[in-house]
Amino acid sequence: MNAIWIVLPILTLLMFELGLTLQTEDFKLFRKRPRPIIAGLAGQIILLPMLAFALGHVFQLEPLFFIGIILIACSPGGSSSNIFSMIAKGDVALSVSLTACSSIITLFTIPVIMEFATHFVDSNLDIDIHLPVGSLIMQNLVLMFLPIVAGIFTKRYRPQMAERIHKILSKTAFPALILLATIFFIQHHATITGQFGKLGLCISILILLAMGGGVVLSKSMRLNRKEQRTLIIEIGMQNAAQAIAVASSPFVFNNDIIAIPAIIYALVMNVILLIYVGVVKRQR
Repeated sequence: MNAIWIVLPILTLLMFELGLTLQTEDFKLFRKRPRPIIAGLAGQIILLPMLAFALGHVFQLEPLFFIGIILIACSPGGSSSNIFSMIAKGDVALSVSLTACSSIITLFTIPVIMEFATHFVDSNLDIDIHLPVGSLIMQNLVLMFLPIVAGIFTKRYRPQMAERIHKILSKTAFPALILLATIFFIQHHATITGQFGKLGLCISILILLAMGGGVVLSKSMRLNRKEQRTLIIEIGMQNAAQAIAVASSPFVFNNDIIAIPAIIYALVMNVILLIYVGVVKRQR
């Protein structure tokens, strides 16, 4: 069974569902409150890939896992981060705007960062990992940009239909991601269980450092508590489905092993963020 034919439709549906939660005003928050938007984008687009590079070196990850952890660090959080922000009593409007901006910006930053990462691996680890940048950009446009735009237009011109679709898709998004992770685990259980200790620790530290980076960026920008909670979640939560799609796509890397860090990330991320939300709610 080729899991890619499950990955690509799931990613497309997740991006369409994300579009159903957005509106054009979400892209305009930057003009009203630039500081939290700048802090959040800096954490997602700059800090996370830097942390992934550093941890990949510290843990001396194998080349394919090294590429995989960089890939998950480049993939912005989807609509799930908005739900976590709402549960944690964060700034939901900020969360939605960050998701909107990062989802568009990283369509173009992911190819740049991943091309650098693959060249780095080629030159330093004596292994050939080819990245077809044109195919990656095209896949991102077809599977992410177009579904997001379709969702935005559906919400604007058919709001009642958009609401009905959103209610259905919002309930199936998380089970779909779990199904995806389960299929990959069954197919690659020996590799995942053999590497889970090292990769799990590396990814856990990545998430915790990213969340800590959210605290530092929030304080440096003098953001309020609600904005700080939102940045912690937004920077700490990445889009595992997108990373899996890029890794396993026959048009890009076509390598399931590169997707393994994203699969482990999906599990660890939800555990850590659920603990964080629980702590926040107890404090409140």
